[in-house]
Amino acid sequence: MEMLLGLVVLLACLIFGVRHGGIGLAVISGIGLIIFTFVFQYKPGTPPIDVMLTILAVVTCAGFLQTSGGLTVMLKYAEKFLRSNPKQVTIFAPLTTWFLTVLCGTGHVVYTMFPIIYDIAIKQNIRPERPMAVASVASQMAICASPVSVAVVSIVGFFAAHNFNYTVLQILAVSIPATGFGVLCGALWSYRRGKELADDERFQEFIKDPENRNYVYGDTESLLDKELPATYYRAMYIFFAGIIVIACLGNFPDLLPHFPNAKGVMKPISMTVVIQMVMLFVAAMILLTCNIKAKDVGNSQVFRSGIVALVSVYGVAWMASTYFGAHMTFLKQSLGAAVTAYPWAYAIIAFLTSKLVNSQAAAIAIVVPLALSVGMDPVMIMSFISACYGYFFLPTYPSDLACIGFDRSGTTRIGKYILNHSFMIPGLIGVATGCCMGFVMAHIVM
Repeated sequence: MEMLLGLVVLLACLIFGVRHGGIGLAVISGIGLIIFTFVFQYKPGTPPIDVMLTILAVVTCAGFLQTSGGLTVMLKYAEKFLRSNPKQVTIFAPLTTWFLTVLCGTGHVVYTMFPIIYDIAIKQNIRPERPMAVASVASQMAICASPVSVAVVSIVGFFAAHNFNYTVLQILAVSIPATGFGVLCGALWSYRRGKELADDERFQEFIKDPENRNYVYGDTESLLDKELPATYYRAMYIFFAGIIVIACLGNFPDLLPHFPNAKGVMKPISMTVVIQMVMLFVAAMILLTCNIKAKDVGNSQVFRSGIVALVSVYGVAWMASTYFGAHMTFLKQSLGAAVTAYPWAYAIIAFLTSKLVNSQAAAIAIVVPLALSVGMDPVMIMSFISACYGYFFLPTYPSDLACIGFDRSGTTRIGKYILNHSFMIPGLIGVATGCCMGFVMAHIVM
């Protein structure tokens, strides 16, 4: 009975907290912590300090990248690629937004791409819903495939905390093919979705009004005609160099400094520490060579979003650790046997948790430590990495709402019955096929 009441408190904090955004979710988690500690007499869990420090270093570096203009260069190249292949925008747009998120570690880069994708589609008389909805899904699926995302550095940290020393490249060797394949399947399904614009009575009725027609087919601002300073390109190259260094050091631990552990055995330093060092170093190089002011970084969208994710992980992970730690013996006996016999149950739990907290990083902070604690094989955890993206299920996530707003044709929309929205089927296809590919890759790589 006590365990059930505690679960009610945990879920209530998550449901109520998510209504107030990431920071709100973190502080509402504090209410749960107080109840668990002072009312239920649970021993407080331990916040994931190493994970949080890694997240802090990564989002700081990403903030310097955006402030320096390096991100703008990436977006310009992305637009150039899409405009050179306009008739295939339904396939290439989601692959582009997926790749941008892989490079930058945040799905928020998609906001700049939406008006470009819309402009290309409408000028080719392609139903904008086709590329735009799946592009929004793709930008979020890629979070678990980025070496500098909060989600991936969290997984690396949680695995290391349970003495599973998988390299960053091993994690990415599973998550990149898994999420990329899921995005491609969602794009292929979207290629012929909905009516052609010429046959869509609702659309044709809307553009009968000359003012509406001008609104739908009006020009969109482009980056292609803008000359970008050399410092923008320099920042991008420095950032890429940092990612390459992390990948190399993660795959070749002999290159790392070695120090004696508690037993006197020489061991390489942790990759979580390496990621922190390299990200701070990269940020420093951008600061010193790209003519930016450090104080401006705090105002960048990427930095602000990353800090919100950091605070969210802090509160949610601490509260979840406190609750699950108090009942770990029971969970190992019951849940451990269940996920061993039915590993797909973990995918469902991860999917629902992601929707509950509207964050892959926060979902991972809850389900991955729990799964590892009850003895689940890390290979199976990585098999279902795509399932950590479930917040498309209800069309309330900012990127989905922004996508609807940028589609001036009105084809990307929330349906009459809420669940029949434009993102549902591409999202379900992406997650399902991503899990299938992840299962194959995890058993090959790990």
